[in-house]
Amino acid sequence: MTNFLLAINLLILLISAFNVLTVRTVKSVENSEISDHVSILIPLRNESENVEALMQSLANQEALNSYEIIALDDNSTDDTAEKLHGISIQNLKTITGEPLPQGWLGKNFACHQLAKSAKGDYLVFVDADVRLAKNAIADSIHLMRRLEWDFLSPYPQQIAKSFLERLTQPLLQWSWFASLPLRLAEKIQTPSMVVANGQFLIVKRDAYNACGGHEAVKSEVLDDMELARTLTRKNFRGGVADGSRIATCRMYSKNTDLIEGYTKSQWRAFGNPFGALIVCLVLFCTSVLPFLLGITGDVYGWYAYFSIVMSRVIVAAKTRSVISSASLHPISALVWIYLIIHSWFKKKQGTLTWRGREL
Repeated sequence: MTNFLLAINLLILLISAFNVLTVRTVKSVENSEISDHVSILIPLRNESENVEALMQSLANQEALNSYEIIALDDNSTDDTAEKLHGISIQNLKTITGEPLPQGWLGKNFACHQLAKSAKGDYLVFVDADVRLAKNAIADSIHLMRRLEWDFLSPYPQQIAKSFLERLTQPLLQWSWFASLPLRLAEKIQTPSMVVANGQFLIVKRDAYNACGGHEAVKSEVLDDMELARTLTRKNFRGGVADGSRIATCRMYSKNTDLIEGYTKSQWRAFGNPFGALIVCLVLFCTSVLPFLLGITGDVYGWYAYFSIVMSRVIVAAKTRSVISSASLHPISALVWIYLIIHSWFKKKQGTLTWRGREL
């Protein structure tokens, strides 16, 4: 049993190392000026603490010869709208979101309205908690062109400050670094192997319209993943890249928001309750059980534990994530298992909410 767990964790370490060495990375490019028209699209709901810093990072974008910034206030109940209308930067257009129609989720409808208002050849969706380096968009589009991709998800560096954040946030990138050979996924281009993150997502306008855009995924809580899968089904090419050099994101500054944020989506992440159960079992067996076996004196349990911890360390080093919490990986896995179970429990109760809206 322990030998089998060790073999699995060594495989996870091998996949992680392969991806660390080969993952596409958005890097600074000389003479990366983009002449195509670019639309930078910002959905905002109750983002008072983020809106000003976000807009400043967008105002500093360079190497875009023709661009527009469209920010949509999605019926905020705080002072997001007031702050937004008080900002004066070049090429900024602000719009007020329409009431949410039946059958739509809030962010999906906001992105749909933004895309309808956009005129760009490239649609750049940016969440309010993201901060971009000055050439982030131009360098990302340059990589898309070089790869001849129709969409790109430059995964930002995940900022984690509180203890709970440091336990959970590094798992975001580690999960796909450790489970999916990314270069193989690029070649196969199948929906089940697509990775995307809506925090910072770039799509060619023609591809977005041809696949139905956010209207095609209007009720999906994981809109980013489902949009990428829909694009792939329509034979458009794209994928994920390490964007930690050009973008940062602190998703949740409060523990209550972190728990609510993951609770709203984890029920959908693995398809159905059986899929969620399998994921929970795999997490327990690879991430928790080796440590438990180790402390009972099984040396192979320690080998399996250190293998999974080393995979966390190398991924965190590559993506500029938190390295110090890697040794606490069994606790991180238990937290994630709890969030998955809690999400399904709330889904079955019909009590899932986000930003004051029922899901």
